This record gives sequence, structure tokens and C-alpha cells, in this order.
Amino acid sequence: MAWLDVCSVTDLQPNSGVCALVQGQQVAVFYFADTKEAYAISNFDPFGQANVLSRGLIGDINGQPIVASPLYKQHFNLETGVCLEDETMKIPAYPVRVVDGNVQIDIG
Repeated sequence: MAWLDVCSVTDLQPNSGVCALVQGQQVAVFYFADTKEAYAISNFDPFGQANVLSRGLIGDINGQPIVASPLYKQHFNLETGVCLEDETMKIPAYPVRVVDGNVQIDIG
């Protein structure tokens, strides 16, 4: 894996998302404050055809961490990138970790 430092964990908004430019790609990074877990997916909403997913609402459905698109409200699993309403639609989901206070992503 090729881990890249993206930001400090203190740069993330608890229970919200931010957009980061990683090797020319927009990546939405989310931080769940309760569990101290971070997730990273493509910022591109395939339904709305716009880079907006970092502005979506996060939560969980049946124990799965999700983000709801701010445009048409489709839910994307933050671990797999699969759309819950249409499983044929999938966006890239990236491995993410926090090391020494730095958020690292492997966009492969």
C-alpha cells in the first residue's frame, strides 16, 4: 500500500466530511467522533454528476457507516462505496488510517 498523508485529524470536522485533493482526485474524508474512525470515498456523486459527497450527512443504517448525498439523498456505504438504493452503483472507497495524528489514505 502507498499511504499518503492527507491532513491532521484535527483538520477534520467531527461527524462531518471534508474534501481533500489527493493525487489530482477529489476525496471525501469523514470522521466519526464517537468511534474515532475515519473513512474516505470519492467526492463525486454519480447521480447528481457533481463533486459534493463531502457535504453529505453521515450516520449509519443497520450498523453500516453511510453518507447521504446532499443532492438526491442516495446513501453510500463509507466502507464499500456501494449505493444502498441502487447496488449497481458504486463509487471508489479508499483505505484510510490515522497514524500519529495524521490521516493517511491509499488511493491505489
